[in-house]
Amino acid sequence: MKEMRGSEMGGETVLIAFDSTQQALRAEMLLEYEDIEIDTRPTPKEITAGCALSIEFPLSDYLRAKAIMMEQQVVIRGYFRQFFGQYSEVDESGEQKEREE
Repeated sequence: MKEMRGSEMGGETVLIAFDSTQQALRAEMLLEYEDIEIDTRPTPKEITAGCALSIEFPLSDYLRAKAIMMEQQVVIRGYFRQFFGQYSEVDESGEQKEREE
């Protein structure tokens, strides 16, 4: 499957960050198997994660990708989207998560 850059995917995208390269590679395999269009890319600097790899995919596949990660017990750091040029963690519906004080 051809990997796409976020800008080539068109529309909004979601990024999964990981704390381990092993989990990132496992997630990549699972999402590709499910025919979800992905881009494996460096983790943005503003996201604190233990792994330099992240996976980006279309927002329209968010719930399906999240279900696969849960079902297969893939350990992730979080799901993120860009809001006003900065990455923020997202909630169950893919919207910006409220910051905890």
